[in-house]
Formats: sequence, structure tokens, C-alpha cells
Amino acid sequence: MLGYVRVSTREQAKEGYSLDAQTERLREEAERRGYDLEIVPDAGYSGRTDNRPGLQEALRRLKRREADGLMVCKLDRLARSVQHFTSFIAASQRQGWSVVVLDFDLDTGSPNGRLVAHILAAVAQWESEMIGQRTADGMAEAKAQGARFGRSRQADDATVARIKQERDAGKSFAAVASALDADSVPTPGGGKRWYASTVARIWEAAA
Repeated sequence: MLGYVRVSTREQAKEGYSLDAQTERLREEAERRGYDLEIVPDAGYSGRTDNRPGLQEALRRLKRREADGLMVCKLDRLARSVQHFTSFIAASQRQGWSVVVLDFDLDTGSPNGRLVAHILAAVAQWESEMIGQRTADGMAEAKAQGARFGRSRQADDATVARIKQERDAGKSFAAVASALDADSVPTPGGGKRWYASTVARIWEAAA
């Protein structure tokens, strides 16, 4: 069994969050359960990213079946949310290792633990669908009130007409861009200056 412990820089001094405190808690529980435990630490890494060297090494070893499970003191040591956590559960189910979370009293190596894991996965899926539905409802309401979504027009009609006229006169895209800058013509995205590539895109769209 691999015991994963993590602290971010901000948490290192907090009581109960230190690597030593987590390690002691995991070793006590491993001894109680009869596990052979190896600690894999990540010091100074946020839980907002999976790009943590200790975690990645643990996952590689689990995938190679060099250990039969991953144990953590608290869910937030491993994952930033329930939805994030279910991705670890899915990987463990595909690859044949268990996940043990002490503050959840969760062990996916047991029937009860697998049931809880399925419930968590269903909750995460429901949460994702509800967020999507609320977003869609909000956009529909905004559209009904006149809001517009998607890419806005690249430029107003007068600017498009000018670009076409100056190109027809033989000016290069760079020369047209410089002329627009000189006349302080607003750019489509509200930038500070025109670029030849922007002029070319507008000219091609209007052609």
C-alpha cells in the first residue's frame, strides 16, 4: 500500500497538515489494518494540479501493479473536488487497485467502499449536468433579453469598406494596418494597434 501525503507551502505550518502528522496517521491506520505501507510525499504542491511528482510516481507504480492501493488521510490531500476524486476512482477500477480515504472511511477494496464510490461518481455526474443545464438556461435567458454570444463582428461596415478599397488600390495588408493606426480606427477586439494579419482576416471574410 502506498500512503500519499501532501502539503502546499501555505499549509506546512498548520497543525494536522504537516507531512509528519499525515505520515503518522497513515502508519497508525496501516498497522491497524495489517498493511505494509510506503509513504510517497509531495511537499509544497497544490492540490489544484495533478502535476505533482510524488503523485505521478505513485500512479505509475500503481498502474504497474507494484502496489495494491493508495491511502490518504483526507480527500483534499489527493483531489480538489468530488468530481476530481472520481477520476482517481475510475483509474483504480480500470487498473485493479484500491483507494482508501480515512476521513471518508472509504476503502474501494471493500463492497461498501465500492458502493460509496459509485454513489460519489453519480453525484459528480449529476453536479456536472446541473452546471451545464444552469449555464444553458442562463444563456437562453440572456439571449431572450437581447444578449449576443459567440464571435462578434470583426469590424464595422465602414472599416470593412475602407480595407477593401485600400486593398483594391494595391496597398499591402501592413500598409493598410498602418493607415488604420494613423487614423486611430478602433480594432475589432479593442486592442491598441492593427496588425497585417487582422486586416487580412477581415479582407478575406469580406471578399
